[in-house]
Amino acid sequence: MTTPADTALLPAHFRTELRTDVTRGLTASPKRLPPRWLYDPLGSELFEQITQLPEYPYTRAERSILAQCSPAVAALTGARTVIELGSGSSEKTRILLDALGEHHTQLTYAPVDVSASALAQAVAALRADYPHLTTVPLVADFTTGLALPPLPGPRLLAFLGGTFGNLLPGERAVFLRSLRSRLDPGDRLLIGVGLVKDPDRIRAAYDDAAGVTAAFNLNVLTMLNRELQAEFDLSAFEHVALWDAANDWIEMRLRSRREQTVVLHGLGLHVFFAPGEDLRTEISAKFRPRRLAEEMSQAGLQVSHWFTDPDQLYGLALVARDDEPAPPAR
Repeated sequence: MTTPADTALLPAHFRTELRTDVTRGLTASPKRLPPRWLYDPLGSELFEQITQLPEYPYTRAERSILAQCSPAVAALTGARTVIELGSGSSEKTRILLDALGEHHTQLTYAPVDVSASALAQAVAALRADYPHLTTVPLVADFTTGLALPPLPGPRLLAFLGGTFGNLLPGERAVFLRSLRSRLDPGDRLLIGVGLVKDPDRIRAAYDDAAGVTAAFNLNVLTMLNRELQAEFDLSAFEHVALWDAANDWIEMRLRSRREQTVVLHGLGLHVFFAPGEDLRTEISAKFRPRRLAEEMSQAGLQVSHWFTDPDQLYGLALVARDDEPAPPAR
């Protein structure tokens, strides 16, 4: 899923972006919202619960792969700085930091997140457990451009959690080209993606039996009611998860149970929903290794190493600029 947005304490520019996204998305056909707005404080808590559900294997698989591959990643990259995009709690990143610490006594960690509160909590915990680690927290939305301060190289940009799959293909292309322009020689990108598997298993991960994902999805309406003085009746919508085989992605939607008009007083907007009409709140693309390599290549990047779990539910790709010699992918 995607990077948390702390909408309870939105800075002015994030509030402006929320207003723009909601106005554009709710007046579009079909209706849609960017997935980042799913992650207010309650949404973030619900997502943490989702990652522990038996139906949702991706977080466990990624942690397992990191435990296996981090020593190799540390040896291959020699990174002195880890920059994590959408860092959240930074829990999984500790596996990388421990491995890199075997090679360097002085490491720098730059977590990047739109949530200032999440960054503050993560950095406080890291400073307590890693007293020699230099931390440079950055409050920023990396999907809209990212200016990095001078940091010791070589650098490893970590983009974990499958957030890359929340971007549409065109957005992924722009994002990768932007990253390519920021990679210095010797820098590497470590990116995590869910893999294409049985559609029923994928659907279950986004529509669990306990209803946690449904509560997570519906919570975005609560956020809109709070932040934009909207009048969404949560009981008038239901959570839906659909697999799109043509695009290899799962869609989360909120489906209107009846004909209704919702007023968003903060925007002066009246939004009509027909019975059965959907509001898309997230896509989560799943990848095939060859397709991921092609997307990287089109952005001037190359996959040098590939790591996955025994069930091939999830993959981590170590990526370099395409003008640098790299060992063949494995």
